[in-house]
Amino acid sequence: MKAEQGHDGQVVLAEPIPDPGIEPHELRITDIDPLAADRVERQVATMFGLAGLLALGSCVAYFAIPRDAILEFGPLTGNANNMTLGLCLGISLFLIGAGAIQWAKKLMVDTEIAEDRHDAHSTPQQKTEIVDAFQVGVAESGFTRRKLIRRSLIGAMGLLGLPAIVLLRDLGPLPGRALYNTIWAKGIRVVNDVTLRPIKPSDLVVGQLVNAAPANLEPIQHESPVEYQNAKAKAAVIVVRIEPDKIRPPAGRENWGIDGILCYSKICTHVGCPISLYEQTTHHVLCPCHQSTFDLADGAKVIFGPAARPLPQLPLAVDAEGYLVAQSGFTEPVGPSFWERG
Repeated sequence: MKAEQGHDGQVVLAEPIPDPGIEPHELRITDIDPLAADRVERQVATMFGLAGLLALGSCVAYFAIPRDAILEFGPLTGNANNMTLGLCLGISLFLIGAGAIQWAKKLMVDTEIAEDRHDAHSTPQQKTEIVDAFQVGVAESGFTRRKLIRRSLIGAMGLLGLPAIVLLRDLGPLPGRALYNTIWAKGIRVVNDVTLRPIKPSDLVVGQLVNAAPANLEPIQHESPVEYQNAKAKAAVIVVRIEPDKIRPPAGRENWGIDGILCYSKICTHVGCPISLYEQTTHHVLCPCHQSTFDLADGAKVIFGPAARPLPQLPLAVDAEGYLVAQSGFTEPVGPSFWERG
């Protein structure tokens, strides 16, 4: 708005740009020819119907096409199962979108309207008007009147949900008790994650944090690389040395450390990110993903961030040769929570 002086000397507000108004409405062929409107309706229904068939076809292809089948297009090759699923679902979604656009452009009421800008707060009268306008919009869209379009759209959207249900099969079997346990066990030595050398208490100074792993992890690498990665992902730990008089062990964990040396899971209990950002003066360790912060001197309890549980602690002991070993495996599952845990 800009200020202007009227003939009577008073200041009035004027629009900086004159309102051009709304152009005259032009009727479409479907507005004046019922046969053309019916033809467009059939086109839209056909798109929705094909979309539903393609969604159903993707489910059939998932089971009918072998997982190792290969398609070749000259120099290009690809997995036949994946390509068929992608094409069926992609074209199905495209047809639903194209049909909705055709429906809106050719059949729905396209009269332009203008409304003065008003406050965001709505009065009861305005709310009633909004509901009435919505009902008018439903009527103008033809959704309740054009049964062929309505039924074909509902069918296409319903069938499109089937592939999502079918693809749940690829999630594989339930983990059972696999998430409860790691390869840590009584007497397993704690080794440096990089050098794989066993760790003695004398190797650590106050304030130091070391990334560590179980000594029985390395042999698995030669037997099965996949099992090795899975085992390492769950068994990774951090070993830290804190002044003993600053440690506040939870009840029952008074003998889980060795001269201020504590061992915790390296996997954040929020979404499973690896953590090792340690601040030695506060004994806090920070997860770099979502900033969950744990106090290692107080049972690794959560003091900040979205994590809901402390880091699981591994009870430590010293073997006959003076190396750090586990008293047992973890007494609770490591990493983020999961359904079966409750």
